[in-house]
Amino acid sequence: MSQQSHFSISFFYAFISLLFIHHVLASTRTTPQVQTFNTKPDIINPKLPPRTLSSSKKFEGSSDLVHLRYHMGPVLSSTPINIYLIWYGRWANSQKLLIKDFLNSISPTTVAAKPSVSEWWRTVSLYTDQTGANVSRSILIAGEYTDSAYSHGTGLTRLTIQQVIASAVKSAPFPVDHKNGIYLILTSQDVTMQDFCRAVCGFHYFTFPSMVGYTLPYAWVGNSGKQCPEVCAYPFAVPGYMGGGGPGALKSPNGDVGVDGMISVIGHELAELSSNPLVNAWYAGEDPTAPTEIGDLCEGLYGTGGGGGYTGQVMRDTQGKTFNMNGRRGRKFLVQWIWSPELKACSGPNALD
Repeated sequence: MSQQSHFSISFFYAFISLLFIHHVLASTRTTPQVQTFNTKPDIINPKLPPRTLSSSKKFEGSSDLVHLRYHMGPVLSSTPINIYLIWYGRWANSQKLLIKDFLNSISPTTVAAKPSVSEWWRTVSLYTDQTGANVSRSILIAGEYTDSAYSHGTGLTRLTIQQVIASAVKSAPFPVDHKNGIYLILTSQDVTMQDFCRAVCGFHYFTFPSMVGYTLPYAWVGNSGKQCPEVCAYPFAVPGYMGGGGPGALKSPNGDVGVDGMISVIGHELAELSSNPLVNAWYAGEDPTAPTEIGDLCEGLYGTGGGGGYTGQVMRDTQGKTFNMNGRRGRKFLVQWIWSPELKACSGPNALD
């Protein structure tokens, strides 16, 4: 999602609306209705929609009204894509390792069980530039920079985030890689960001030469663990006012609600940053300042039968942890699906049809 059109919380509001309708309908029944779905026991779909919706193989976000077009700009086709991580604030080593394990699971050489993160990224790699070059399937963590002193304060804005990048690239040996690099700024749970929780969970854009010295594609994602997990780490947290009227929070795959929630947002933003790095490549809509990108089209959708406030069918391990793809070192992740230019629908490696 671009700086103007962010990882929105529209899915959250759609979910609330559906929950209200469900509550009204349920109150008119004298006998509780239990809906079943004939799937393997390790597959779940919280609040599965009626079969008339979920039976369509292309229900998952597909629409003849979606006009995703290519606008002649570049995609990230270099092999590998160099990711430069900027850890802003205080991070536990376990949190850093979890995020890096996700990023290191993207490349096709990663050894992981299926469905895998690498298979998920394959959909992103289907996007090409005007020369026919695909988004690269290989990603490398090429550098890291830690700012645990909060050098720009604990309250950031869209402009000061570029100052954070400028500080990082001016600190040797953190390089300026304006040809093959992208910069991923991750803020800790005690750092606020302009519009965070209210309208954004993450965003991507590019730096201004006047502030950084170069035009560098970047993405920002914040840890919502203490600020708004019910918004930016859903479905691992749900609003308290929902009480017992809806599905409970799902158990996060790695035991850290804030970081597990971040990982799906990171995936969302990396997919869009790779296919639309300068906001002039792949997006729907006529306004480049508010584009609808390949992650936006599938926001909140994690499996078959999803959409309209439903997660879709995902997996649950013996400890009750919820996930839809596997990564390196036995890691499990829950990451949203991505719009496929081939299927003209949302796609993920855990699809059941």
